[in-house]
Amino acid sequence: MPQPGANLPTTESAPEAVAILDGAVRSADKGQPQLQLADENINSLSIVIPVLNEVESIPELYREIVAGVAPLNLPWELIFIDDGSTDGTGTELRRLFQRDSRVRIIEFRRNFGKSAALAAGFQMAAGDAVVTMDADLQDLPAEIPGLIDQLNAGADLVSGWKYPRHDPISKTLPSSIFNSVVRRFSGVALHDFNCGLKAYRRDVVKEIKIYGELHRYIPVLAHFRGFRVVEIKVSHRARRYGRSKFGSARFARGFFDLLTVLFLAQYTRRPLHFFGWFGITALMLGFIINAYLATIWFLGHHIGTRPLLTLGVLLMIMGAQFVVFGLLAEMIASSKTENDYSVRRTLAHSPLESENHHATLLDD
Repeated sequence: MPQPGANLPTTESAPEAVAILDGAVRSADKGQPQLQLADENINSLSIVIPVLNEVESIPELYREIVAGVAPLNLPWELIFIDDGSTDGTGTELRRLFQRDSRVRIIEFRRNFGKSAALAAGFQMAAGDAVVTMDADLQDLPAEIPGLIDQLNAGADLVSGWKYPRHDPISKTLPSSIFNSVVRRFSGVALHDFNCGLKAYRRDVVKEIKIYGELHRYIPVLAHFRGFRVVEIKVSHRARRYGRSKFGSARFARGFFDLLTVLFLAQYTRRPLHFFGWFGITALMLGFIINAYLATIWFLGHHIGTRPLLTLGVLLMIMGAQFVVFGLLAEMIASSKTENDYSVRRTLAHSPLESENHHATLLDD
């Protein structure tokens, strides 16, 4: 059976794949030896780069990538996703494609956004590891070997931290606030969620589904799926050509995306736990208000013109609706076929092998 990345073009042979045991460790409770399994080393690499109107940067970026991955001595491929460029970027990419068989190109009919571009690139990627970076030359391809080292050391996702960051304060200040909010609400202790330079094991990009503008939250989604996320400092340069494609509006959209991520991560399979709290709270408040009004009505006071009566009835109706919404969402969630767990590996003896081995022991 062909291994992932086996079809990647290369001019040099890749190191033989190694699957090793870290060794025996002692269990603290039973004192029995246990085996810790190391993830397989990275033996092939896919580099995924979304591109939008970066015609001046492409030739230099390609040269830096070739030089940057050379120390790895691995087969690699370079996947450009042209996200609706209008400045000749597509022509420049096709020149590279004709010169180097390792270059792949995905051309969008129009601009669909970075998340869509990454999703398309992830689908095409065949390497054991997938590295993403921006095409504006602010990320340094020379950092790629360091990211791969972290994957070989046991990480599933390595996120870059642009330090120091060479951007104007109009970008760094909102980004700092954004990172603090995401860190606080997600519990993922990264300094720079939006750094384009990241490295993933193949399992991560094939399992995490991104759309809209969820590319900023891939580390959060991976964390909630149980993948091991680490962060390392990476060099950063000021933009050389063109201008940034992202405006200040992305931070407002990013807040709504954060709510989406937190809901998907924690309540996709149990939506009633989310809607139910609002429903029960509203029902209880409405019940208390209406019980109070009923009591004073029995005591002879008029309540028909009191605004509190309208509030009590409204709260009970809203509470019932939230509970119904939650139950309907539970019914929809229960019909989903996607697994809500993530398997790192499966180890099992064949029943036939076990029986034969047992029989041999009995014969001895």
